[in-house]
Amino acid sequence: MTRYFIGYDVGGTKSHAMVADGEGRVVAVGLAGAGSYEVVGWDGLRAALYSATDSALSAAGITSGQIAGAGFGIAGYDWPAERAPHREAIEALGLQAPFLLVNDTLIGLIAGAAEGWGLAVVAGTGANCWGRDQTGRLGHTTGGAALLGEYGGADTIVPGAIRAVSRAFTKRSPETALSDVLVGYAGAQGVEDLLEGLAMGRSTIGTDAAPLIFETAAAGDTVANQLIAWAGRELGSLAVGVVRQLGFEGEAFEVVQIGSLFGASELLGREMLATIQAVAPGANTIRLALPPVVGAVLLGMEATGINAATLRDAVASSAVETVGRT
Repeated sequence: MTRYFIGYDVGGTKSHAMVADGEGRVVAVGLAGAGSYEVVGWDGLRAALYSATDSALSAAGITSGQIAGAGFGIAGYDWPAERAPHREAIEALGLQAPFLLVNDTLIGLIAGAAEGWGLAVVAGTGANCWGRDQTGRLGHTTGGAALLGEYGGADTIVPGAIRAVSRAFTKRSPETALSDVLVGYAGAQGVEDLLEGLAMGRSTIGTDAAPLIFETAAAGDTVANQLIAWAGRELGSLAVGVVRQLGFEGEAFEVVQIGSLFGASELLGREMLATIQAVAPGANTIRLALPPVVGAVLLGMEATGINAATLRDAVASSAVETVGRT
């Protein structure tokens, strides 16, 4: 009987499940809504897993009993205390197969790195970094953003831009085109009205303002470019921490870039890589071009003892034919 493997990429806006056979051929993809418990709660996670599973198995024309292994990459799975409720949600699916559960950053690493090990750095709404070595040992940052001193995502770049506008307004720092940009974004009457509105809770500037900051930097604004460079160095510092955890200082390894911000600025990636190479000269960066759920399928294969790196190219090419690139 043909063995099948299922992988899950469960995020804060959408969730994917992908089924592949033992040869690495993708046979079905299932879709569902947001599944991170931080966004939809534990009931929402269970609902997303059920929906994605049902959709994928139905499309593949198979039953859960034909699944040999499963891999789960779930956004919001960061701490040991979160392991038990995540496992309970997974076990409620009734899959009679071994499975592995990881933070969703890791499935991006497995999908993007040629040998399935190295580092992955996320720069999107938030920032994160996870890595694993050749033996499967993991290293990671907290995913705790500014509260825990981790910067580089839109959730810390946008507040940095607001601070730059405030400093310029009070003549503590140079003028910046970010002032007019954020005034326009907020629909304010001017910089003072903008800052007053923010201070008094009358207005907000969300992470969706990040592309405007990158556009301002690309137009040549010095302050905006300094902010992007700072974010790149902060992302690099996340990676350096994981490099030290895993002892990669003398290794040649790949750093997989995940997230929309890397596509918005070469400066961000250059500053990140320079920061990493100061500690680990053998590091090189690559952009994730495959759907992260590819890594989840490979993780499901690993759950059964398969050396998934030998099937990466087969799963990747089949996935691109089925769902395209990221």
